[in-house]
Amino acid sequence: MWRSDRRLTAISRSALSVPARQAVIDQQIRPGASVLDYGCGRADDVRSLRHMQVDVSGWDPHFFPDGEQKPSDVVLLTYVLNVIENPVERRETLLRAWALTRGVLVVSARLVWERNKVNGDQLADGVLTGRGTFQHLFGASELRDFVQEATGVRCVSAAPGVIYAFRDDPARIAFLARRVVPDAEWLASEDTASAIAAVVDFTERRGRLPRLEEMSAPMSELLSHLRGNELQRMVRRSADPEKMAAGGARTTLNTLLFLAVELFNGRGPFGSLPLPIQLDIRSCFSSYMEACKRADRLLLKLRDDVYVRGAMRASRVGKFTPTALYVHRRAAEQIPTVLRLYEHCAAIAAGRPADWTLVKLCHQGRAVSWLDYPQFDTDPHPKLSSSYSVEMKGLDTTYMSYAESANRPLLHRKHEFLAPDDPDAAKYRRLTEAEKRAGLYEQPHLIGTESGWGAELARCGRELRGHRLVRRVVAQDMSSEAPSLTPGAT
Repeated sequence: MWRSDRRLTAISRSALSVPARQAVIDQQIRPGASVLDYGCGRADDVRSLRHMQVDVSGWDPHFFPDGEQKPSDVVLLTYVLNVIENPVERRETLLRAWALTRGVLVVSARLVWERNKVNGDQLADGVLTGRGTFQHLFGASELRDFVQEATGVRCVSAAPGVIYAFRDDPARIAFLARRVVPDAEWLASEDTASAIAAVVDFTERRGRLPRLEEMSAPMSELLSHLRGNELQRMVRRSADPEKMAAGGARTTLNTLLFLAVELFNGRGPFGSLPLPIQLDIRSCFSSYMEACKRADRLLLKLRDDVYVRGAMRASRVGKFTPTALYVHRRAAEQIPTVLRLYEHCAAIAAGRPADWTLVKLCHQGRAVSWLDYPQFDTDPHPKLSSSYSVEMKGLDTTYMSYAESANRPLLHRKHEFLAPDDPDAAKYRRLTEAEKRAGLYEQPHLIGTESGWGAELARCGRELRGHRLVRRVVAQDMSSEAPSLTPGAT
């Protein structure tokens, strides 16, 4: 059987690969966990992880054939499946990696939108390059379905082209919980008084008292001399009732969001939930069954166009347009819960990119786009760098890069994407008002790109200095004795 020259696909890296870095960010690769890089290539991830004091080993059929293939907590199968030209061998390789997995298998592959980067001719279900290598480019949902079918477990898309397959369901559910419900952040505590203050802060933010099992070991030791009833009385005397009520409402919504997302990806029994989620349910609902029913109703509302559009209109944050709601990353947690569920379902199905600035939620059809404007905070009219979109009905994904474009799309009215109380909103609003007074928005169909916006600035005799709009300086004939013009803010 013909075999491609796979060793040529191994590239050298000076930093962690995208999937390995994602696994570190998601706390799948952590201190104390063993890691196997199966098909490690030149072993750059192995060296980087060892530098981070991770217990890691690597095996590769060409570069490290003597590497130990030992069962590990985390197995990395990164950019291996896409270079295998035989579909049967592709599946067998995945199953061999899965057999070595004790905790989570991290699978990554190149995706279909990278076709323009792969020079070669179509061969079977992939591309044969001029160097004799092969690339099967996966669709984002195709990769998830492939891993799910082969392993027989529900999988999660951690990022575009990065799939997690968990050996046991509680680990998958714990991962989802961390993505949906923020981890409890504890104030630093060095003595009993500061430890009690940290418990009060937790109670106000979560709407309930914590259990000792939720606390760090040092904090538990600081409070170990207090009886449970005594600590409760001290906290209840100090906690602000209004903050507790607001924290309880927030916890209720976050719990409903998690349970709805969990049903989208497969819901487990109450005992499989992380302890903090179990305690939230007991605090906020009469029973697990009641919480699940309410979450199910929330998920059904995603199918109601009128309800979704109404939620977008009612959102206190974001820019509502005839087709979608656009929200900045900093304000995303403030949109209505049903819209947060909308975004989370798309992220779990197709992966949320690491770099994004705005999320676009369509109300005409169901599609989510994550848009990256890297200079949003510093550029008064930031340019679009990339867009990653998922169409929810068929889970089709598209990726567009504008990095090389000579006429990129850009943003106006930046304050509209933020929460009203965002620290930068007032500055952005002042710029928008100045631009409106100068007549720059009189022809909105012209200003959506760099060239069109530049032409309108020139027509109105204006230029930008940071987030200030000033009159354009006119170049003068050096022989003229007329006084020079000085810029004046509009």
